Amino acid sequence: MPNALAAEKSPYLLQHAANPVAWLPWGEAAFARARAEQKPIFLSIGYSTCHWCHVMAHESFEHPGIAALLNANFIPIKVDREERPDVDRVYMTYVQALTGHGGWPLSAWLTPDLKPFFGGTYYPPEDRPGRPGLPSLLRKIAQGWDQEREKLVAEADRVLAMLRGNDAGEEAAPVPAASGAGLFEAASAAFELCFQQLYENFDPARGDFAGAPKFPRPSNLNFLFRVATLQGVESDLGREALRMATATLTAMARGGIHDHVGGGFHRYAVDEDWFVPHFEKMLYDQAQIAVNYLDARLATGDGRFGWLARGIFDYVLRDLAHPEGGFYSAEDADSATPEASPSDQKPGHAEGAFYVWTRAELEAALGREMDATGAAATLPPSTSQAAFFCDHFGVTAAGNVPPAQDPHGEFTGKNILRQRQPLLATAKAHGLTPDAASELLAAQLARLLAVRAARPRPHLDDKIITAWNGLMISALARGAGLDDRLLPAAVRAAEFIERELHDAARGVLFRCWREGRGVNEGFAEDYAFLITGLLDLYEATFDARWLRWAARLQQTMDALFWDERAGGYFNSAANAADIVLRLKEDHDGAEPSPNSIAASNLLRLAAIFSPYAAVGSSEVGRVVPNAPGSLSHRDRALCTLGALRERWSAAPHALPEMLCAIERALEPPRQLVLAGDPAAPDFQALAAVARERPGPRRALIHAGPGLPWTAALTPRDGRATAYLCEEFTCRPPVTDPADLRRLLG
Repeated sequence: MPNALAAEKSPYLLQHAANPVAWLPWGEAAFARARAEQKPIFLSIGYSTCHWCHVMAHESFEHPGIAALLNANFIPIKVDREERPDVDRVYMTYVQALTGHGGWPLSAWLTPDLKPFFGGTYYPPEDRPGRPGLPSLLRKIAQGWDQEREKLVAEADRVLAMLRGNDAGEEAAPVPAASGAGLFEAASAAFELCFQQLYENFDPARGDFAGAPKFPRPSNLNFLFRVATLQGVESDLGREALRMATATLTAMARGGIHDHVGGGFHRYAVDEDWFVPHFEKMLYDQAQIAVNYLDARLATGDGRFGWLARGIFDYVLRDLAHPEGGFYSAEDADSATPEASPSDQKPGHAEGAFYVWTRAELEAALGREMDATGAAATLPPSTSQAAFFCDHFGVTAAGNVPPAQDPHGEFTGKNILRQRQPLLATAKAHGLTPDAASELLAAQLARLLAVRAARPRPHLDDKIITAWNGLMISALARGAGLDDRLLPAAVRAAEFIERELHDAARGVLFRCWREGRGVNEGFAEDYAFLITGLLDLYEATFDARWLRWAARLQQTMDALFWDERAGGYFNSAANAADIVLRLKEDHDGAEPSPNSIAASNLLRLAAIFSPYAAVGSSEVGRVVPNAPGSLSHRDRALCTLGALRERWSAAPHALPEMLCAIERALEPPRQLVLAGDPAAPDFQALAAVARERPGPRRALIHAGPGLPWTAALTPRDGRATAYLCEEFTCRPPVTDPADLRRLLG
């Protein structure tokens, strides 16, 4: 008999609909039952592509005995963290404060009024050294609730009060807005400290700034690329910043975290060498990592970085695209296998089964002949197609995953593809010219992609999440010059969000879509990330509808999430009755903080709509006023930076994306205004020059009726014309791309 989750749309909740646990979805019906029965809530949070969520589900939630314990003593509630990131952040913050770490599945025990009193992450089905099993824990908590309830409730109140005090939230005292000179001095110190921390932690041999496990953190690389641009790539500091960023991207590209066959990147690597990945693929990773590679291409002129970005886009457009626009959320780490998983964590499934290869499989797939290229004819008689490929990717008959990195034996005899050496070295070893080797490798990867397509695919989480689509729209718009498919895909995605996930009458976004619009309205990140995507889409298309929509969404974000007392944006809206603690995100992690992105968005909007408005009014350290409509875009951006100033001053490595926003705040607005017909070749030639390389932050604008201050900036002599406006003055216009290139320096 299915439980109450059977009526939900979330793939994660549906994965648990057949559990013997009497799961309820998060909502008033579950809370009312907890209050009526005076039982504690057992809250389990995860997502559908989470490997360890699958493990705990199979071990515990499918177990009749454990289910009976849960059903008898608790009100069990399941939450998809991707549908309700606000709920997840509240209880993840609690678990991290309690245990010092976090992750999914998240397990928390709450009072009937939603206050947490105990929590952790994964619990095994039996007691293990140093870790209690879930049944033992359930019995102990049930006994404590019966015998010492007042103590548990008091603990919940104490912890919640502590979290309120630690968060820059509703209980915080008013703080000054970020001020002019003080902001410059604090930002300079923060930039220096953040760079120093990254430099001291950088591992040049392996790439990146941490040991195992290795997670891509795109905001770190965004910061380093901005440092390189600000300092100049020829300066000592600029060279070091560029070296660290590109070395990390190169190591990632060579490693097993990169899907060499199908494109895109897995969630993280469990080892120090980017070799053995956790195989799930997330849309937000693809979007942000693609932008990193695009920035690397611009900063270095190295086309290989563009090729890697194109590989990400190939994967997303092939495997994550909804036919009507919009992009799905993720693909699972696990997939079906002909045999049961050695660890029996999920019968018939194993992590990475879709992606790994035996040597015999590769030899059968590649053989000696490659009809498509004729490159096989250039191979010496002593070698073979498979030998070339296996040498390049470190494939062995016994498998290439060390036992220490394969505790469950899932990769015995299997190989994870990792580029073992540069292609030039492989070419030389096999008697090939570089061009022939490159041609051969491309043909081999295409053949393996076709072979792999016949395997059982990993589970696809086909939710379309507004925030993550905003990130992808941004990446596609910024990468439009690489491939003619990208800009139309970005437009289709934006149109899908506008059509399916935007209530035009109320001006609000919804969080996700699957077989129709979900019930949850959008959160701060949905607005912030989509606004960025729309601004980038405007700069790629010069279609003013995206700019107008971005401005309207910013107004809605301000109305729903702005902290009128202390500045900055809460994650959840003020009317969220099921949130016991409104948090303000102050960390750029796997996804950037909405506050970091919002600060940048506001400064971009200020540069577009009101570049010559007085900018000194908010830079006197005044308290944020209570009147929500009294702040300009720039005022609000500065107040956001001021609200989190203590955090980015003391721990700038926590907010590298916000440091990038501060860069915009420290300089007067800059605009490159193009006048003429955006569809005309001469206009497009000027726009192409504007996108050739990174430089000072500039708004790229089409002179038009929606921007009155551009009325005097018109085409000259019937030709598309560029006006570079800086320091509140527009320089003499140019019409020739070469002149614009010189003007931009």
